[in-house]
Amino acid sequence: MLRSLAKTALTARARLTSSVSGPVARTCHSTVLRATVIPIGRKSVNMMYNSIRTFTTETSSDQDEQQEKIIGETKKKTFQAETRKLLDIVTHSLYSEKEVFVRELVSNASDALEKLRHSQLTDSSLDAGKPLEIHISVDETKNTFTIQDYGIGMTEEEAISNLGTIARSGSKAFLENLEDKGVAGSTKDKIIGQFGVGFYSAFMVGSEIKVYTRSAKPGSKGYCWTSDGSGSYEIAEAENVAVGTKIVITLRDECKEYAKEALIESIIKKYSNFVDYPVHLNNKKINAVQPLWTKDKSEISDQEHTEFYRYIAGAWDNPQFKLVYKTDSPLAISSLLYIPQRHMEVLGMQREEPGVSLYSRKVMIQAKSKALLPEWLRFVKGVVDCEDLPLNVSRELLQDQSLSKLRQVLTGRVIKWLENESKSDPTTYNNFFEEFGNFIKEGVCTESESNRANVAKLLRYESSVGKPGEVFSLKEYIDRMKEGQENIYYSCVPKRKFAEESPYFEEFKEKGVEVLFLYDTVDEFVVNNLRQVGQHKLVSIDAADIKDTVFDNDSKSDSNDSNASKEEALSKEEAKLEAENIADWFRQTLGMQVRKVDVSKRHMSHPAVVTEHDSPAVRKMMAMMSGAAKVGEDNLPPTPTSLEINVNHPIIKKVWSIKSQNPEFAKQIAEQIYDNALIAAGVLDDPRSMLKRLNTIMEASLSASDASKSKSTVMQPKMIEVVEGEKV
Repeated sequence: MLRSLAKTALTARARLTSSVSGPVARTCHSTVLRATVIPIGRKSVNMMYNSIRTFTTETSSDQDEQQEKIIGETKKKTFQAETRKLLDIVTHSLYSEKEVFVRELVSNASDALEKLRHSQLTDSSLDAGKPLEIHISVDETKNTFTIQDYGIGMTEEEAISNLGTIARSGSKAFLENLEDKGVAGSTKDKIIGQFGVGFYSAFMVGSEIKVYTRSAKPGSKGYCWTSDGSGSYEIAEAENVAVGTKIVITLRDECKEYAKEALIESIIKKYSNFVDYPVHLNNKKINAVQPLWTKDKSEISDQEHTEFYRYIAGAWDNPQFKLVYKTDSPLAISSLLYIPQRHMEVLGMQREEPGVSLYSRKVMIQAKSKALLPEWLRFVKGVVDCEDLPLNVSRELLQDQSLSKLRQVLTGRVIKWLENESKSDPTTYNNFFEEFGNFIKEGVCTESESNRANVAKLLRYESSVGKPGEVFSLKEYIDRMKEGQENIYYSCVPKRKFAEESPYFEEFKEKGVEVLFLYDTVDEFVVNNLRQVGQHKLVSIDAADIKDTVFDNDSKSDSNDSNASKEEALSKEEAKLEAENIADWFRQTLGMQVRKVDVSKRHMSHPAVVTEHDSPAVRKMMAMMSGAAKVGEDNLPPTPTSLEINVNHPIIKKVWSIKSQNPEFAKQIAEQIYDNALIAAGVLDDPRSMLKRLNTIMEASLSASDASKSKSTVMQPKMIEVVEGEKV
């Protein structure tokens, strides 16, 4: 018989479906089917009811709204004068964006569901008869926005108290009551509301608001609260009101866009995507992404990390580093941070925006917050949730200096995170530094004095002791320093080859002193800001007077005498006097181009070097500020430098010997020596300025070479070939 009844029911459903359509038909055929049930025993009846119930479909939201009907006397109440003023402030001044009304109403709905969930732990009689969910519907035709939760609901007294009084937070009172009883537990962390003004944000977009509510307490009645925000409200008993709260907003003409499903979906995902309860928009679940930062580190899989990173960063790559960071002191922080594989600034595109958003109790407070991390860490992506953050009433700004403290804690933790990654996986970190190194260098230049040394631990540079492409930290350099070495030495050059061929590097190579090679223009600013690491100063190898015990030996003072030939017949005093005369002649010849000319004590094979010159990076920056087309002697005059000459170099000796016979040519040689030294230092603005002189020198050299060959040919004796047996 059971099988026969089921067959009859299916036949009846098929006939009804083929003849009638629409929501009314679905309701009618459901009623007809239930009327056909025959009591043939308790078990059979229950089974039959369940079987037939599968044919029932949900009624539309329009019918649900029609079912709610006012049946009691309407009581009209007036907001107090102070309340009306507050309502006007909330409606017109408190929030910077109208869209946040969605965030506020979703947060209130989440709180209502959490209150019911917690209350059910101690009172099993409380039941909404519905799943703990939030349902939102929008209707462009009716120009309405509706949000409904099946939470704790309100009695008449609670509705008057909570809705009729601005700045009275029912959620806050609920928590205070739990704290007094000492049973707040995890609920305290899940309740969002604090100020009692979020509901009134709906008046920013609504011309009229209706609130249908019924308490989850057994035997409670339903009520309808209505207001247009002008200064009064009405409340009356209503029937067919579901347990929980339903808010129907009739939108203002200028706010009709909030009846668009696509816009509301984007707002929910922006602000409320991580609330504890499911949010449905027009029967579609919206918040499908889990708030991973609330989980323990061990509970999050790599796949979950990848999906969450791609969602929060709007990216398609995989994160190369990830950090789950939680702490209770000095602030309660739960964070999930990522570092991507690439960044857009490397392509010369727009500057990266901050990538970390601030949440409080899973509700977004600031998207891509500039206040959470310093600007040099803008490449970091993720979420920071601070539960005890002291927000202002609009939940958009902070009331005190806690954000500064939060920034300090997070910055220190991110630096430590990167340092740990560099130790655990040096190869991966070095690849990261190759891509993001300029951000780290920016951090050294912009961080406070107290934090600069910590950022410097993240720097990586090539070294004279390593292979091309092999990089080292400053600590590794210090660990390898020669005994007695006091300074960390570096050379700012565009390429490794230039550094190894530099006249400044020769002595360091001879002594076996390691030199760091800095290839980027920004590196000069880095070392100038850093100045020293621990007790060791950062010193450029082209510095004028390097004082370090590693160079203190007797050979240094005699270094320029090793190749001497002419001076062998002279006393040291005579040699010193001649060297000073050569330096004085260079000083007079070069004039205002140099501050001074000294006899060099360096070990070098070059005729001269310059010291105390402008930083090449600063020089380039000054040129850009002046304008590339306007850079010239008048706009950007060269800064005089100090010249050190190697009096034992053949070129210096030769120019000294011809200065009397051909003073003009000797002057050109001296100027070329100086320009060559500027090129070696990287501070010659435009090498084209010396082309004419260089051509003259080459022409003279070739002429001298031709003259020498002609003279050699004239003086060469003619060789006579003698044939065997012939007399000469």
